[in-house]
Amino acid sequence: FETCPGRVLCKVPCSGEKEVDLAVQSAKAAFKIWSQMSGMERCQVMLEAARIIREQREEIATMETINNGKSIFEARVDIDISWQCLEYYAGLAGSLAGEHIQLPGGSFGYTRREPLGVCVGIGAWNYPFQIACWKSGPALACGNAMVFKPSPFTPISVVRLAEIFTEAGVPKGLFNVVQGGAATGQFLCQHPDVAKISFTGSVPTGMKIMEMAAKGIKPVTLELGGKSPLIIFSDADLENAVKGALMANFLTQGEVCCNGTRVFVERKILDTFTKEVVKRTQKIKIGDPLLEDTRMGALINRPHLNRVQGFIKQAKEQGAEVLCGGDLYVPDDPKLKNGYYMRPCVLGNCKDDMTCVKEEIFGPVMAILPFDTEEEVVERANATKFGLAGGVFTRDIQKAHRVVAALKAGMCFINNYNVSPVELPFGGYKSSGFGRENGRAAIEYYSQLKTVCVEMGDVESVF
Repeated sequence: FETCPGRVLCKVPCSGEKEVDLAVQSAKAAFKIWSQMSGMERCQVMLEAARIIREQREEIATMETINNGKSIFEARVDIDISWQCLEYYAGLAGSLAGEHIQLPGGSFGYTRREPLGVCVGIGAWNYPFQIACWKSGPALACGNAMVFKPSPFTPISVVRLAEIFTEAGVPKGLFNVVQGGAATGQFLCQHPDVAKISFTGSVPTGMKIMEMAAKGIKPVTLELGGKSPLIIFSDADLENAVKGALMANFLTQGEVCCNGTRVFVERKILDTFTKEVVKRTQKIKIGDPLLEDTRMGALINRPHLNRVQGFIKQAKEQGAEVLCGGDLYVPDDPKLKNGYYMRPCVLGNCKDDMTCVKEEIFGPVMAILPFDTEEEVVERANATKFGLAGGVFTRDIQKAHRVVAALKAGMCFINNYNVSPVELPFGGYKSSGFGRENGRAAIEYYSQLKTVCVEMGDVESVF
């Protein structure tokens, strides 16, 4: 394995209508076997898959770094979250149950929690392996089968996950991978034997998926974009707040949907905070993502790099000040000269109506905005079509809980940012989507309730 910036890594054939149908039929056949197994039997298989991932952590992380361009340091964290996710849902698989309700005269009712059938997962390119585990973990625990389509920009590591599931002992075809772009996704969404669609990606694509799903009355989970607020109060621990701002903006080269890219800073500490953030940002080590000390790798591809650069150019034209970074970066290593690298960027003098503050950039670009009062910052933080995440840094715990309660966002952080333990539900409000990944909440979105009413006496008839 070596990183090959600007060069073709592999060629993957796109799955057409015929291949999609074969994958769905294969999953449908596997579903018949898997759904009849007990929760504890499914638990054992999923634990084995988690064990294999944990054992092959280094190899899979290296594959993910080459697949996506993120640092090996981060890729290892992704792989750890992945096996933890499968372990977590393996633990829940044996506990899935309905309830018993006593009715008059000795009659009773009960509910059964049943799987949906063949679920479709459509992944994004920023966390290819992790997203596939986030979707397949609850789906498989509930007894479903899954057909997964990774992004065409990161097709590799999900294939390894399919192999791992097979090695762990799932029925053949239970987790199928199809490759391709929008057309392949369309065939999946419109397939009559697909029971549910879970999508991670952009708002426009999410809208199209919802539209297609509506025609088949298929339930949908959408985890879409964000332009999340990060609020730094003057009483915050400054060192912690600066670290939080870097975590909220520069992980995976800024290509993270829940990033806190609108950094609202109380005016009293604006200069001190900004100076420290700029100083730390300039020290971020960029370069070969396979090197241990690299903290920022390459962006996903040339068109995306150009798009991010376009946002910075527009920000300058609209009056924002580039306090550091934003330019292309050429590493010393000649092998990396065609890589899609840029220096992380901090923008000052930002206003709420600027494009760089309103639109999701999906790159390493932080916008700093001053504020004066709690009431004002909450109103400005919520003035967006998005609602994926939000963060608050303060030593005043009452204020922290008051502010997060007022934020219209699905994932909120207090004195930290971009922490995603699998035990906690993850998902957004407003245009950022609906449904939840992770936690017990995800079980609701990968299963359905059946009610059974049992009469123990004679039927009471009105006829």
